[in-house]
Amino acid sequence: MSRAQAESVIKNIIREIAQECAGKGQAVSETLVAFMVKAVVLDPANEFNVDRILTKDDVQKLIKICVDRLLDRRSATLDTIKMQVYFDMNYTTRADFLDEHRRVLEQRLLPVVREITDSRARTREELESLYRKIVSAVLLRSGLGSPTDIAVVREATAALQSVFPQTELGTFMSLVKRDKERQLVELTQIVTGIRLFNKECGKGGEGIDDLPAILNEAVPATTQNVDTAIQKACNTAFKYTAAIEKLQAEDPSNKLPLQALTEAHINSRQHESFLRIILNDVISCAQQVELLESQLASRLEQLQATVQSKTAVPTAQVYPQFINLAHIWSGFQDEMVLLSVLSNILASLEPYTRGHMESFTDDILGPLLEGVQVKTDEERIRETTGPDHKVEPKDFRDVDWLFPESTKNFERLPLQYRGYCGWSLVKYDRVLYPGNPSIGVLRYQDRYYVFSSKEAAYDFASDPEAYIMQVAECAKRSPELIQLLELHSQFATITPYTQGKEQGQMIEKPVTKCDMGVQTEVHPMESNIVKSYEWNEWELRRKAIKLANLRNKVTHSAQTNLSNLRRDNVTQVYLPKEVGSQTKQDGASNVPKPQVFLAGLRGGNTKTTVMTKMDLTLDVDQT
Repeated sequence: MSRAQAESVIKNIIREIAQECAGKGQAVSETLVAFMVKAVVLDPANEFNVDRILTKDDVQKLIKICVDRLLDRRSATLDTIKMQVYFDMNYTTRADFLDEHRRVLEQRLLPVVREITDSRARTREELESLYRKIVSAVLLRSGLGSPTDIAVVREATAALQSVFPQTELGTFMSLVKRDKERQLVELTQIVTGIRLFNKECGKGGEGIDDLPAILNEAVPATTQNVDTAIQKACNTAFKYTAAIEKLQAEDPSNKLPLQALTEAHINSRQHESFLRIILNDVISCAQQVELLESQLASRLEQLQATVQSKTAVPTAQVYPQFINLAHIWSGFQDEMVLLSVLSNILASLEPYTRGHMESFTDDILGPLLEGVQVKTDEERIRETTGPDHKVEPKDFRDVDWLFPESTKNFERLPLQYRGYCGWSLVKYDRVLYPGNPSIGVLRYQDRYYVFSSKEAAYDFASDPEAYIMQVAECAKRSPELIQLLELHSQFATITPYTQGKEQGQMIEKPVTKCDMGVQTEVHPMESNIVKSYEWNEWELRRKAIKLANLRNKVTHSAQTNLSNLRRDNVTQVYLPKEVGSQTKQDGASNVPKPQVFLAGLRGGNTKTTVMTKMDLTLDVDQT
């Protein structure tokens, strides 16, 4: 059977199950039905072989089991699966919540904006009508008051006329559609800033709610509600754990109450997990509100200093501040929306816990808890904390243990099974005990496991693969554990509601070793730059002429400095010899010194002077 045919068969099965449930008065979503089909197929007790094609009898059996489970109103497992499906369909990250809200707002404003941008007003009445539509669009986008309130409309019109008088409509009409939309957004921000500033000065602010004050009351109240719900879910889970321990110790063969208690216990733990995710987002809201309040006070103070008592202020100075003020107020509106969504999710999760709360009332749990100490997770962790409960790494050869004092970012380790003990899950038949990281965290195949006791750590480390497979078998019997324990890698067909997230935050990978060296390629990614591209057509013309001239040329080859290493070159030379030579001896010669005597220069008895030159130089032979 091809993949398309298999998907078609699965869709038909899901559709038929949904129709049968609807026929019996129970409306179910296709997402819930799909999850239930996968859960039934994975459960080994139902004896479905996923490696072979389902026969007609198998399909009918699958439909019957799914319908029976979906119609079981007292099943804690079904409530847990419904809770997971609801949370998966309605919860997302903070940024996605706000993006969806803005998208819906823009979608609702689209008809009003289109009516403004497509207008072809010519007469005076048409232009006045267009201006009123712009005022309505500004109010709807800003969310500061109702467009049907006359006082709000008058105030917004006055603010808009101060920055965009009706005489500017002609220029506005000449713009293209995209520029019109951009100018509408900018006008909304400036008018919003002006109205907020006037409200601060006590000169306006009609229809504007005091969002900071509202949030300062709503955030602590929501935090208190979530804390109360978490405490209630934890106390319920603690009672179920104590009752299960007592029943397993007294009468392990009595499977019926144990099975129901285990399913209720898992439901409480899942509810607690979702509540902690919501609490984390509410705390983020509180931090964001505190930051926005400081920014709002600073911006209003700066605007007061800029405007003071001046009759006219340059727009280049004041408009950017009005726009920034509008952005800050938009942040308060976002926090209101986010807080409202989280409150709705909080209220919607509670009905999925009523089933087991009604089944196991205090009257029923009272006898089960007689003489039993109900321990909290903190007390269990405290009992297993200390040097005597710590794993000794020397007892293991091929196993890596991590400890708080020797591992950086130890508290950020992405623990498997959401921090629950996998050994206890197998040993005590799907009971969720919190792991104690101070005992030691086992690192196996780049995954981190914690344990509820030293004994659990030693047993699990002796054969991790076997325990991991047994945990997967437990998840097949209770499919709600796939989401709760994040076993998505072992059940790839189930899509997780969160991946790579820890209660809405990014996980920082722990650093267990510090010193390391890595050598990489200079450019591991192939470049997309086209080296032959030329933007100048004259350069292309020059290259074309050059190529054309090559047709009449003769090809020559030469070796250059860049290509001399592309082949092996061998050269033989004669080594220099040591050679000596002798020259002539040094000689010397002596020649006579020339001497000349001149006589008769002093004169005498004669009237004339006669000079006589006498050469007195000796011959060479006489020297």
